[in-house]
Amino acid sequence: MNDWTAWVGREERRNDTLDTALAARWLATFDLPTPTDGAMPQGIHLCLCTPDAPTATLGEDGHPVRNESEASFLPPIPLPRRMWASSKMEFHTPIAIGATIERTSRVASVTPKSGRSGEMVFIDVVHDTAADGALAVQETQTLVYREASPADAPLQPPEPGEGMFDPAEWDAHRILTPDSRLLFRYSALTFNTHRIHYDAPYAHDIERYRGLVVHGPLSASLLLQLAARELGDNRLTGFSFRGVSPAIAGEALHLAMHESDTGIALGAFADDGREVVRAKAMVG
Repeated sequence: MNDWTAWVGREERRNDTLDTALAARWLATFDLPTPTDGAMPQGIHLCLCTPDAPTATLGEDGHPVRNESEASFLPPIPLPRRMWASSKMEFHTPIAIGATIERTSRVASVTPKSGRSGEMVFIDVVHDTAADGALAVQETQTLVYREASPADAPLQPPEPGEGMFDPAEWDAHRILTPDSRLLFRYSALTFNTHRIHYDAPYAHDIERYRGLVVHGPLSASLLLQLAARELGDNRLTGFSFRGVSPAIAGEALHLAMHESDTGIALGAFADDGREVVRAKAMVG
């Protein structure tokens, strides 16, 4: 594995506007009403300043091809599979409809690791999202690159077991079934062309998933909306989540939350109780 330290500190800047059309599409995707005060719900920043790589530069998986050039924000790690592993967000101020957005992104670290599943490289990217000149969200995203699964590898996640998710230990619970329409709309909002979210044969045959994969940030956005339902809009000052196992489109997803002395715990679970996303939040 090469030394990728030259990429640490590399920055990228993007600009956007949270116009009424984008706000309306985001709200329609989640069946949410237009906010009366103009402040959009937390999670909208994930759909701002999105990548805009030309189609000709996309790889087989749909992600932009990385290379050694100065224009390549992420290093050309020779591992073909990419996942969004985790994220940590700090919310400073709500983002209002009509706001001018500027995002500065910086590669904070590149860390190779070896494990039972083979070689992996973890990349931490810090995103500072400003709205009308004021810092709105600071987020550290952790991406992981790993080796491809063998062509005959077992499909992931395993078929549902005989267990059942029990909401009794949670204060709040919502169940929904993310389907291909929701995944398509979220891919469009984020300009995400990773084929595991819309190309079922590719997801099954090449990346060895049991079906279309629900985006990690989509699951996180749904958990943020559960928190807003229970605590009020734009109440969180911090939110972090980690992907534990894939959620599959067309299968029930249980969203749950409870408060304790140590903070707010949230999670997404499959119908049989398999943990999909683990999250925690803070209220100011």
